[in-house]
Amino acid sequence: MRVLTGRIGAAVLVGVLLATPLTGCGGQSDAATESAAGAEVPVDLPVVASSAPEASPSAVESMGRVPSATPSRSATPSPTAKPTPRRTAGPRATPKPPTETKVPPPPPKPAASGCQPSYSGIQASRAQVKAALADAAARTYWPTSAPDIRIPLNLVKATAWQESGWQSNIVACDGGIGLMQVMPGTADWMNQRFGQSYDVRDHRDNAYLGGTYLAWLTKYIGDMYFDADYRLDAGLCTAELDSCLLNAVIAAYNYGHHAVAREGEPLTVPNPRYVRNVRALMTECVCLDY
Repeated sequence: MRVLTGRIGAAVLVGVLLATPLTGCGGQSDAATESAAGAEVPVDLPVVASSAPEASPSAVESMGRVPSATPSRSATPSPTAKPTPRRTAGPRATPKPPTETKVPPPPPKPAASGCQPSYSGIQASRAQVKAALADAAARTYWPTSAPDIRIPLNLVKATAWQESGWQSNIVACDGGIGLMQVMPGTADWMNQRFGQSYDVRDHRDNAYLGGTYLAWLTKYIGDMYFDADYRLDAGLCTAELDSCLLNAVIAAYNYGHHAVAREGEPLTVPNPRYVRNVRALMTECVCLDY
């Protein structure tokens, strides 16, 4: 979830997509991602108990194993508190001024070519990762100003797979950490902005940070281009990648908010390969069955 860094996940878009390298959330390149940013103080939920530990996938498998060639699973529809759709024709040509004026730090510089990720600490089991991602998706991130914002579980799972292959102890060359490849600077920004104390190296907190960043991007971009219609619904997307909020949020998680949403300018998707990979993983990823 960084802007200029290589990512570990890889996706297959029905036999056509190319894999993208590991990068932190908020990254800046088709193979990058940037740090997690948050939404209003998340509502605390009970800790999700994990099932019996399972053997973690090997590094090679988890760093981008191709989705199985099983029939496509339907994307989980994002719940919404508004039964009546508000926008049906895509984003505004001229965005509204952003309602969020406090924004994450700029993305890091690209990692050196050929750099290999490192590992720190103990890898969480697949069951532990699954529980953490499910908990992150179940949260209400903007309980007061935007309680209808929900982050679909298949989006959280797919993003974590694209970013890290569900490896909780991986550290990318650009500095991205853990499951959601959160940049330390972005984690610090979110904790300060929303009064939290999440530990970016803890797999549960890392999942919350990634979910919080997705929620913050949903609010930021949704307010500017979609008249506060926060539905992350694949059914609202057309063949044009800049047609829906879902694609914009995915793009911004990888390249950073400013690369996608700028005051006075149309919505932009600068990293189409990354967006298509994550969208493919949302329906085809083997991780959806974990």
